[in-house]
Amino acid sequence: MEINLKPKGVCARSISLEVEDGIVHNVRFFGGCPGNTMGLSKVLEGMEAQEVVRRLKGVRCLFKPTSCPDQLACGLEEALAAQQK
Repeated sequence: MEINLKPKGVCARSISLEVEDGIVHNVRFFGGCPGNTMGLSKVLEGMEAQEVVRRLKGVRCLFKPTSCPDQLACGLEEALAAQQK
């Protein structure tokens, strides 16, 4: 399943990723802090989607109420829930 997210309240303009058999692949951030988002993309490769949500949901960026990782986790969680309906 390919997922395309439009994050809100963060520097990244969009996030795309694929989930196959519950495993995350090909995470790409468009915009945001390049080193951080590229590093995060590599760390998430091959991780279980539910584990990504568990680890990243609620992560904040400085004084913002959200972050690029949090936006990815929230969007992924919504996509997984929609898939189960």
